[in-house]
Amino acid sequence: MTTGLVWDERFAWHDAGLASTHPWAEPYPALDRPEAKRRLWSLLQASGFTDRLVPIKARPASEEELCRFHTPDYVARIRRLSETGGGEAGENARFGPNGFAVASLAAGACIEGAEAVLSGRIDNAYALVRPCGHHAEADRGRGFCLFANVVLAIEHARAVHGVRRIAVVDWDVHHGNGTEAAFYADSGVLTISLHQDRYYPADTGGIEAIGTGAGRGFNINLPLPPGSGHGAYLAAFERVVVPAVSAFHPEFIVIACGYDAAASDPLGRMLCTSETFRAMTGYVREAASHFGAPILVCQEGGYSPTYAPFCGLAVIEELAGQRSGVDDPLVGWYAVLGGQDLQPHQKAVIELAAERLRVAA
Repeated sequence: MTTGLVWDERFAWHDAGLASTHPWAEPYPALDRPEAKRRLWSLLQASGFTDRLVPIKARPASEEELCRFHTPDYVARIRRLSETGGGEAGENARFGPNGFAVASLAAGACIEGAEAVLSGRIDNAYALVRPCGHHAEADRGRGFCLFANVVLAIEHARAVHGVRRIAVVDWDVHHGNGTEAAFYADSGVLTISLHQDRYYPADTGGIEAIGTGAGRGFNINLPLPPGSGHGAYLAAFERVVVPAVSAFHPEFIVIACGYDAAASDPLGRMLCTSETFRAMTGYVREAASHFGAPILVCQEGGYSPTYAPFCGLAVIEELAGQRSGVDDPLVGWYAVLGGQDLQPHQKAVIELAAERLRVAA
């Protein structure tokens, strides 16, 4: 397999502001800081694995590309606020004076990743970007996200390459509300989100949200209980994700890839290990091989600077079909934590989602 990688040092320069501006909260930087993603890049370089990857150059998304999903007023507001020192794109989406430049670069990097795989230059690609994008809505940012990177990559695939059937698999610990909203009434995009139940946003991501109109049955939410680990995530893939993707026959697959479901992440309460992320990537890669569908992985969350790099390396190794020789120093500890096996209450949620899938079919 030929695997591409997009990284630009400017992604590490994005300023997500303070964790809170409440008068009784001692100032502290937001947990969306550059270390986790930059250390993944450093691990790839230190291991020599970047030599096996095809570099993809990032470039800013154009205003026309941004407005394939976002409203012109919203794009203009983010640009204007950036020029005057930064501000807030929306709920928990603060940014500094470089906000527009870096966020549009992240969106453009994901578009370039899509272009590289859809043009046949490479088999799959990993866009290691920041800020993330799956919470961003058409007219506001949310949850560290300014522009909807995955949505914009998909709209590029449709507008430029005429791709008609696209599947999104989002395993960030938070619900992919922005991606869901973009395609909720659209039968051409299958959106699947595995996330911690009622975490963020707390009012979206319910199992009953299955799409509307032409999109009814093409939106699948798996709100897993807190404490879900390797067993629950793999059961969800085997019972729901793989059958849904296979039935859809996608021409292109996008993974919204967060590592905040990892055992040590400060913004999640799940128990995944690097081997969980490797296995999930393998499931997607195997499904994609049946349809000749290229894969684009877009970086979402993941806030543990010590563990996210090993999770990311596992995903990239699986995409490339090669091992780097790097051992995860923490997987042995996390893999034996209590609760890693599929639990009855987790199985019940997965069975309910599987039953809804059968009914929709």
